[in-house]
Amino acid sequence: MRQRIITGVVAGVGFIGLTVVGGWLYSSLLVLLAIIGFTEYARMNGVAWSHPSSMLGYAGVLLFVLPWSEWGISIPSPLTILWILAFLLLAITVITKNRTTIDGAALMLLGALYVGYGFAAMGEVRQIDPHGLLWTFLSFGCIWASDIGAYFTGRAIGKTKLWPSISPNKTIEGALGGVLLSLIVSAAFAVISPDFVTLPKALLIGLIAAVAGQFGDLIQSAYKRVRDIKDTGTLLPGHGGVLDRCDSWLIVFPLLVLTELLPV
Repeated sequence: MRQRIITGVVAGVGFIGLTVVGGWLYSSLLVLLAIIGFTEYARMNGVAWSHPSSMLGYAGVLLFVLPWSEWGISIPSPLTILWILAFLLLAITVITKNRTTIDGAALMLLGALYVGYGFAAMGEVRQIDPHGLLWTFLSFGCIWASDIGAYFTGRAIGKTKLWPSISPNKTIEGALGGVLLSLIVSAAFAVISPDFVTLPKALLIGLIAAVAGQFGDLIQSAYKRVRDIKDTGTLLPGHGGVLDRCDSWLIVFPLLVLTELLPV
């Protein structure tokens, strides 16, 4: 627990610091996290980083997450990137005479989208003009509030298992506590800065961040059970890998962007 707390504090302070600074430092952090996250994903699926399908996956991740607009470079739309990536991955199944199966190609396509666009959405939110930092902190604040609320409520009064076959320690009471604290945090943003976000919109963001964030956690738990592993990596002692720590982020940020709740 001590190691977990120390790692969490150091990593959290560093991440928040780079988020505040923004610019190329924050973008570089997201790119690094995306590369490490996809490496964990490929390893979970038994695919070496040097395998052709894995290399295509990395290319897809970078096409999504690199800050092309900041460099004045125009790239194809996300849908076009996905289609080209799908075609190339399927072509590998033919070239390798099915040594790379269609299932393997689909896994790499899914990983590039899940990891690449997940971190890219975080970058898009930070670049919102003029309140990118506030939108970013609102989103992260709701996610973290949901995690904290679920943990402490679950420990205090949690009795009814939420999804024991996937995550045996999570409870319905904990999940509701997470939603409540996320709503409180989102409401606080609206009350403190009503010109920034209205109360109804803030509450909707808080609700979606809490529910989708908890689903993101469950999705990663379910996947790890399928692969029979405890953590996706060992980057953060006591916390696991990038995908272990960012599982909620990778679902919440794209959802808030795609629903246009955040003015990207």
